[in-house]
Amino acid sequence: MNRDQVKGRVKEAKGMLKEVVGKATGNATTRVKGRIEQVVGKAQASYGDAKAHFRKRS
Repeated sequence: MNRDQVKGRVKEAKGMLKEVVGKATGNATTRVKGRIEQVVGKAQASYGDAKAHFRKRS
């Protein structure tokens, strides 16, 4: 795993936690921030996956 894959998956997990906390507390802002962080993390992890894939093929 490369750095982007790890960081992306950590961000995604943090986002899930924020979303759950937002739902539990009824705080819509925290819930939305959690969803955004999940999307950003997923994008970064996907970038890392693609980078690793192309590195293997070269």
